[in-house]
Amino acid sequence: MISGTLFILIRLVYVALDVISIFLSIFLACWLRKAAFPVNLHQLFFDTANPFHLVFVLWLVIVLFFNGLHRLYQTRREVVESHELWLVLRSVFFAAVTALAFVYSMKIVGFPRSAFLLIVSFTAVLFCLWRIGKRFFVEFLAANGYNNFNVVIIGAGKVGLMLAEELRRHPGFGLKVVGFLDDYKKTADLGGQHEVLGKLSDLKDVIRRRFVSKIFVTIHPHGEVLYEMIATAQEHHVGVRVVPHAFDKASGDIFKYNIGFIPILEYSETGYNRLQYGKRFFDFLISLMALAIFSPFFLAIAIAIKLDSRGAVFYFSRRYGRGGRVFNMWKFRSMVVDADEKLTELKHKNEVDGPIFKIRRDPRITKVGRFLRKYSVDELPQLVNVLLGDMSLVGPRPLPITQVEKEDLRQLKRLEVRPGITGLWQVRGRSDLPFHRLIKWDSWYVNNWSFMLDINILLETIPVVLKGKGAY
Repeated sequence: MISGTLFILIRLVYVALDVISIFLSIFLACWLRKAAFPVNLHQLFFDTANPFHLVFVLWLVIVLFFNGLHRLYQTRREVVESHELWLVLRSVFFAAVTALAFVYSMKIVGFPRSAFLLIVSFTAVLFCLWRIGKRFFVEFLAANGYNNFNVVIIGAGKVGLMLAEELRRHPGFGLKVVGFLDDYKKTADLGGQHEVLGKLSDLKDVIRRRFVSKIFVTIHPHGEVLYEMIATAQEHHVGVRVVPHAFDKASGDIFKYNIGFIPILEYSETGYNRLQYGKRFFDFLISLMALAIFSPFFLAIAIAIKLDSRGAVFYFSRRYGRGGRVFNMWKFRSMVVDADEKLTELKHKNEVDGPIFKIRRDPRITKVGRFLRKYSVDELPQLVNVLLGDMSLVGPRPLPITQVEKEDLRQLKRLEVRPGITGLWQVRGRSDLPFHRLIKWDSWYVNNWSFMLDINILLETIPVVLKGKGAY
């Protein structure tokens, strides 16, 4: 665990990096506007004869103030990177508005607006860049065992096991699950993957014996039991984090605020999220750019497919889209031409649950097709579907019509939004994920959509695809 002195030192380093970024942003903006500003460092920042000297000092102070207000001088490893970057952009925006108000109120005239926009833009970019680098460095250290925390999970039910799996998948969080506490479950009930260390009443002993630093509560015991757990944790200086009740059924974000001294959790309405403002424009723009960039690559793949086996380059599969609208989904052909006819002979070998058909060594897949599937290259033509509005870059994967019609009404929730090229299913395990878990993740995505969630899924998709794990 980080000592108090080291913690303060790290925060000072973060502040110093921000100061350097601000100085560099101002210098770059002034260098680009040489006609209006001196490019001598001393004249820019320290010479009181410079009429705009005060603007630069104000910008430095205001930005650091808002960064501190947004808690940007600490690293909570379990908070997603996109959230931290969003806080950076919020901080810079509010700092810019405040700085403009100061400039006008102090009647500083003649400061070029274009230069101010450049300073704001450079500041935001540099802040984001060094924080991304910091994230990689911190996660690398945590994944290699530095400054890790032992975690005990209260409740060995579905939510507790899902949380343990998420922590296992993100070693960069530095949170090691040492076991569970549950009044009803035993280690044998968990299939040997995890250990039940005792009952809820054993918390104090487990904290001492297992050197626990953090507790995650995934069940909701009656008030007296929870009160005792929190009191025990406080006594041993252990952090307590509670998973909100029925979080998987919640729609939208969960907000915390106070009515007087009483804390409130608010499950937001679904209407705003369902509208998905800006999503279609973002999809259209990115898919258009991606098709232009990948077009030479598409040509090379097409030649490889034709040389490998007879048949068309593309394969079209009828799928259900948003609101049950049927469309033809594009894919590079990865199977022999009579693959659909051979499906009946292979159905008894299905290796996944639910209506989906998947086998690891499908004899219908061609040599080139095996490579295309492993790295999801066969899915790239779906950028055309995104451009046409049939699909989105991120969303629930569209299943074949025959497979959808065999399943119950649970998955109709998935049809409330456009299907996606990638989604939570892909970043959580691809073909290795059970069908019931797929439905749960897709329903959660529909209920909790946000633009930042899409960005985070797109970023997580890249390493998952490059590893080629879970694709067949």
